[in-house]
Amino acid sequence: MDRRTFLQGVIGSAASAPAPGLVPRILGPATRKMIGIQMSVAPLAEPDFQRTLDTIQERACVNTLFVFIFTYVRDWTGLDASRFRGGNYATVHPQYYKDTALRPEDTRATDFGDLDILARLLPEARKRGIRTFCWVLEDNVLPQVPNIESLWERDLDGRVAGEYPGGPCYNNPNYRNFLLGLFEDYVRSYEIDGVMWGTERQGALGNALGAFHEGADTDPGRVTCFCEFCERKAKSLGIDFKRTKQGFRELEKFISSGRNGRRPIDGYYVTFWRILLRYPEIMAWEMFWTDSVRETQNAIYGLVKSVNPDLQVGWHIWHNNSFNPIYRAEQDYRELSKYSDFLKPVLYNNCAGERMASFIDSLSANLYGDLPKQAALDFEYHVMNYREDQYDSIRLKGFSSNYVYRETQRALQVVAGTKTQIWPGIDIDVPTAAGHSKCTPESVKEAVLAGFRAGAHGVLLSRNYTEMNPANLTGAGDAVRGLGFA
Repeated sequence: MDRRTFLQGVIGSAASAPAPGLVPRILGPATRKMIGIQMSVAPLAEPDFQRTLDTIQERACVNTLFVFIFTYVRDWTGLDASRFRGGNYATVHPQYYKDTALRPEDTRATDFGDLDILARLLPEARKRGIRTFCWVLEDNVLPQVPNIESLWERDLDGRVAGEYPGGPCYNNPNYRNFLLGLFEDYVRSYEIDGVMWGTERQGALGNALGAFHEGADTDPGRVTCFCEFCERKAKSLGIDFKRTKQGFRELEKFISSGRNGRRPIDGYYVTFWRILLRYPEIMAWEMFWTDSVRETQNAIYGLVKSVNPDLQVGWHIWHNNSFNPIYRAEQDYRELSKYSDFLKPVLYNNCAGERMASFIDSLSANLYGDLPKQAALDFEYHVMNYREDQYDSIRLKGFSSNYVYRETQRALQVVAGTKTQIWPGIDIDVPTAAGHSKCTPESVKEAVLAGFRAGAHGVLLSRNYTEMNPANLTGAGDAVRGLGFA
């Protein structure tokens, strides 16, 4: 299925007359900034959840909620293991899900019985002038749902890629149709203000290299996706499927040897390029995977706008965008702006030091294997156009607020002249290892100020409210109040 056929099919099947009454609330005066927070469902299921809404407004001046409304990742729910099942924390309306192997009813979360989080939240949020977005961060670990494997990616040997960094396949109509049905359900069934979708994955090249934070243990033979749907689509685009797999087999040997301490005779960097030059299909496959993500985003955008053009649609940009130059090359904000009302680049400065160090550790076993780790980090700083502390100290110090400023400014420069707003994700107590950098009220305040000083249209306090120290949340509010945005 080519790009045009795919988009015509998914948008055409979803488009119909706008649902009556689903008109979003206006954010406020043009000078008012979006102050958002990512919120798990557990606090919203409590009997006194109204107090949580009051708290986030009083402490951090929050005017927009991004609720983890569909997830099988326990961290995003705020629940302990004994209570957690996961799924859709709103009511499932089966009429919106067509041509998928999943029964939508099977995805309904039962952690809180039949409680509908959205139905409960929306009236109380509206009374307080708080907007509500449905926040769907794609799951990577295979959940316990009937027929779910039929949606999932396949590795080089045809095995289900049921662990990170695998996930559902964008070219699999079972997944694509379910995902579009999910968003249609939300935008037709509830008076929400918008949606945000995110995926923290990349193509087979980046995953084979382990080119993401904590990627050193990635199995280069378990990269994705090589399912029947990807094979069929690739062949229609002129990509040689057989040679693609051969190229990734060679890459697997190279990476496995490096992780076992066996340096190639001509060095890591030269040997890596030799493989790419011999098998250009590797690069074609990487972009093929990324283009499939873009088609999915475009389809979500078109579907939501066909129901209600006033709803806002945007994307979470994985933190790997600050570490991996290959991944950054794939995240073309200018291209994304064509179907984005907003972008949320993850700019978690406190945990960034720990994450960058682990990224350097991972690539030091292959692509950067000929460089001392400090030299590899210096290379990263040069090509990514920011500079932080030394390799031996970045885990302990984290990144500065200047990183938030520079990356926000870069994003704004790329989308200048478009409708797309930039809402940087701000780190409030994203977990780091014992002894590593931790957030403080002052560091959070500085990060928020840096984003706005760069010209951000808003900020999104992240990762999850249930992780946040109340004092650090107040630090964000102090910045907002000091700027006069409250």
